[in-house]
Amino acid sequence: MAETGPSAPPAGALASPPPSPLARAEHFVWHTARVLEQRLFAHRFRGGGAEAVLTALDAYRNADGGYGHALDPALRGPASRPAHAARALRVLDTVGCCGGQRVERLCGCLATASAADGALPAADGPRGDLLATAPVVGLLHGNEVWHAWLFRATDFCWQAIDALTTPGAAEVRAALVFLDRVPDRTRAEEAAARLGRLVRESHLAAVPDPDDAVPGPDDTTPGPDDTDARARSGACLPHCYAPAPRSLARAWFTDAEMTRSLDRLAATQEEDGGWPLGHPHEATSAARTWAVEARPEVTIEALGTLRAYGRSIH
Repeated sequence: MAETGPSAPPAGALASPPPSPLARAEHFVWHTARVLEQRLFAHRFRGGGAEAVLTALDAYRNADGGYGHALDPALRGPASRPAHAARALRVLDTVGCCGGQRVERLCGCLATASAADGALPAADGPRGDLLATAPVVGLLHGNEVWHAWLFRATDFCWQAIDALTTPGAAEVRAALVFLDRVPDRTRAEEAAARLGRLVRESHLAAVPDPDDAVPGPDDTTPGPDDTDARARSGACLPHCYAPAPRSLARAWFTDAEMTRSLDRLAATQEEDGGWPLGHPHEATSAARTWAVEARPEVTIEALGTLRAYGRSIH
């Protein structure tokens, strides 16, 4: 009897379920990400150990205790910079290792890099900058790190936040990293409530319309540390201000508004499994490199936000 090929599935047979958001993102990360982001993904979603993440992070550490070598993909070159420090602290916070000698030496490096007002400058400028300082100080407070440098830097953050009258979205998000973690909770809650009113009055919250199910080109998810000038004044989706329910910014939005924001986040996962960057970039080789290296972190944070709000990613 002649051999026959495989038979067709019986009528009505169930097709294989589509890959989950997590599986699609994992494929994207393993095919595009640097070693650091691959190990962060494994740690956060696949039970990977913290030590592998720390080993990858150490490759970016300099002799002065700071971090460089494009740890923040937006900044090239080996020099220790505040933006690299913020990225390093996010990694250390994620794996629960934000302390000890590694962080002590980093704080010493930050003290050396500070401006005369005790805060971190944006780009070797003469004055401290809230965008550069607040995320670093907030993460250190959140991990109960104490260093002499923190006293003046904390005072700077309070004064800069109190002085905000027409902030951009990036300044608000930087301030929230500080306010969500600083020890003085009463003052933090009062400052966050004032910022929330400014965000709503200034239309800095891009809440999706209930009937708008298709993401537009300008309301995708901004990256976790986007300090580009275009993001300083642009509006952000609610979940970008409150990436987890515990954030003080969660009170700025109704349940319905946050639901639509999370729906939009889930819908913007792209065909390759990754999430898009939050703003357009130039077509130079440096910009393309940044885009490739930045998307995995944006993807990891998007999954983390969805999971934090109880959305299924499996």
